[in-house]
Parts: sequence; structure tokens; C-alpha cells
Amino acid sequence: MSEKIKYELEFVIQSSPQLLYQYISTPSGLSEWFSDNVNSRGEMFTFIWDDSEEEAKLLSKKSGERIKFRWMADDEEGDDYFFELRIQVDEITKDVSLMVTDFSDDDEMEESKMLWDNMISNLKHVLGST
Repeated sequence: MSEKIKYELEFVIQSSPQLLYQYISTPSGLSEWFSDNVNSRGEMFTFIWDDSEEEAKLLSKKSGERIKFRWMADDEEGDDYFFELRIQVDEITKDVSLMVTDFSDDDEMEESKMLWDNMISNLKHVLGST
């Protein structure tokens, strides 16, 4: 199995950092744009799409700033892969960006980036930031 490649994407979002944080860190917020439904029990989050479910472990979070998950499938294989959603505010312009850090196989990189583009587009729509 080949090593996955880490990548980072930046999306400018017209939103307050506080509101954006609610959408990236709570089950109800995540279920509005990331997956069809999200349940959490402690540090375990279950993401539900149509007929499939994926479990992720909450690795860390900093209120108002970032949240980091690891898919349990990666955890069980002993992989250190994760995905992180981090809010960044420009000191001068006060522009709010959402930084996405994720990992992908080389041959699936473009598809992974397009998937994030689509999901962040959904997030912007929910926030009224389109």
C-alpha cells in the first residue's frame, strides 16, 4: 500500500469565525454540509451518507479555531492520517479562511480536492456565503 500524500486547501468564507466554528465542530453543524447525518458519542463521531457510515475519532480541537479527526479505518490500520479543519483570520483584512488538511493517494488527489471543493461549496451555501 502506497503512502498517502498530505495536502492543504484554503477556502475564503464570508462568515464570522464563531459561526463557522459551529458548523465544523458540532454534529448538527457538520450534518448540514459534510454528510447526511452526524452522531457523536464522546470523542467518536459517526458520519452517515445514504447507505454508508464512517466512524472518526476526534483527535483534538481548539474552541473557535480548529478540529481534527482520524477515520477509524485508518486508525485500525495503524496509519497516522487525519483531516483537520482550521479557521484562519487575516490580521489586516480580517478575511476568514477555512484551511483543510487531508491525505490522499497520489492517483486520487484531484478527486479528493474536488470532493472538498463540493463540500465547502455546500458549507458556503448553508452559511449564505456564496
